[in-house]
Amino acid sequence: MGSMDLPVRTRVAVVGGGPTGLALAVTLASAGVDFVVVDRLAAGANTSRAAVVHARTLEVLAELGAAEGLIARGVPINTFTVHDGSRRLLRVPFDRLPTPYPFTLMVPQYETEAVLLARLRALGADVHRPYEVDSVVQDPAGVTLTMTTGQTLRAEFVVGADGMDSAVRAASGIGFTGSAYLESFVLADVEMDWAPGPEEVALTFGAAGLTVVAPLPGGHYRVVASVDDAPATPDLRFVQDLLDERAAGRATVTALAWSSRFRVHHRLADHYRAGRLLLAGDAAHVHSPAGGQGMNTGIQDGFALGAALITGDLDRYESERRPVAQRVVRFTDRMTRMATTRNRGVRLARNVALTLLGSIPSFRLKLATELAEINYRSPSDTTSILTGHRPTRGNAPSGPAGASSTRGDVNAEGQRVAAQT
Repeated sequence: MGSMDLPVRTRVAVVGGGPTGLALAVTLASAGVDFVVVDRLAAGANTSRAAVVHARTLEVLAELGAAEGLIARGVPINTFTVHDGSRRLLRVPFDRLPTPYPFTLMVPQYETEAVLLARLRALGADVHRPYEVDSVVQDPAGVTLTMTTGQTLRAEFVVGADGMDSAVRAASGIGFTGSAYLESFVLADVEMDWAPGPEEVALTFGAAGLTVVAPLPGGHYRVVASVDDAPATPDLRFVQDLLDERAAGRATVTALAWSSRFRVHHRLADHYRAGRLLLAGDAAHVHSPAGGQGMNTGIQDGFALGAALITGDLDRYESERRPVAQRVVRFTDRMTRMATTRNRGVRLARNVALTLLGSIPSFRLKLATELAEINYRSPSDTTSILTGHRPTRGNAPSGPAGASSTRGDVNAEGQRVAAQT
């Protein structure tokens, strides 16, 4: 869509219109809160990037009236497996999770954004594009955003949902503690003959690095792999050689839809609030793609922050959500380091431990619950999870719908994309 006129004043300005900013915008729109979302891009990105939507996020999306539409666009998966080379160490089923959504949904990020944007528009709001923030200045009475166009937007609060290189976080002075992994990561969406088939998400350990293969809609697969050095845009031959090394005889790549190389950081904002400036999503936390937690945690941030802005209990946002991000950063870091260790003794001990633990049902359920982020429900969440409805594969659930809005003049949303997770 074309550029929309930028209002001069609002209660909440959201910088960034990816999944985090959209979830926040829908939450605010549902409650009739005045807001504006700005995004520097002329249109939303059309690459898939994050591709996993976990059960807890589906609960949140159900509250926002967006789960049913998203499930219809994705592939529900009931099983997560862990391998060392061709040897399976662990199988984790999701179908016993205590949730209306006992599966992991594989769906490209642009579909998640499209469903949230459609919901936002149904509530009378839309994206203000392209508006890039040049400066953020807060004072006792509010915050002034100045765009690169010279236009200004005055807000009572400003939320940075603008990714790892957040302009809002930079203006806030909040530290972003952590570091980068030495390895780069390759991400590719491919068509291929994959021996395990499209029924599971497979994580494979190996001395060369971590590899994840997951099914996507339309017969595609997502491949994520840690690599010491990779080209900026890996081609089909690079992906095939990588899979030949790490999953010998199990993969024949026939087409490459999209690929990228990116560096991964594990960082956490020291605080989520500095006066009238607040952080959410990748602006507040970034980590390894292991487990597919990044976008999920961001969407849940957006929902929780929206609730805090509605109730006025902003201090509770950081106290509830920052410990969640801290836990996610630690969990994904452990998974990544465990998967990529090159110490033969440690690898042997890891494999023996996972094989033994994988035979214990309570351990499998605990790991599934952690991956699905069910443990991250907070006391202030309004999400209704006691529906008794357990959706089946391929069927859209009749879970709780998002509240309808009585709002007539809502202003809307937008965000930047960071090619890291």
